[in-house]
Amino acid sequence: MVSMGDVNEAQKAWGDGIVAIASAHTSGQDYVEVAKNHVENLYAYGMTSVLFKPTLAEIEQFRPDFESALSYFVASNNACPEDKGFAIKGWTKVRFENSDVILNENSALTMGNYYFTDASGKELKVEFTFCYIQDDKGKLRIQLHHSSMPATSD
Repeated sequence: MVSMGDVNEAQKAWGDGIVAIASAHTSGQDYVEVAKNHVENLYAYGMTSVLFKPTLAEIEQFRPDFESALSYFVASNNACPEDKGFAIKGWTKVRFENSDVILNENSALTMGNYYFTDASGKELKVEFTFCYIQDDKGKLRIQLHHSSMPATSD
């Protein structure tokens, strides 16, 4: 049975990964390699189909494969020309606030808000839904990732 501890660990790893990519970019290190490891280790690409709808994707809204996911995070491979590299925007912290979590035997569904802190300390609030599945070692991998900006009243 997947536990809340497993979910917390997976969310922390994802947030830490975004910060690690940003930090590597800022310090002139190989941020593309850090991003490749992030996608390879946290998403279920190569195991099964993955449904990924990034926050700021407008033209190519859905990212069904590794290369298009990597493009969203670091814009290094021109897989999706609209990408600017969400993970290289200088994020210093990511925190999750789950609205709810549904735990199953081999999977978990999560929904809520996550907050990205920039170098000036300002937070960006984003809505998310993640579905995690266990890999053959019992580690949670993201099979569904949907995120969007909160609605605004005009």
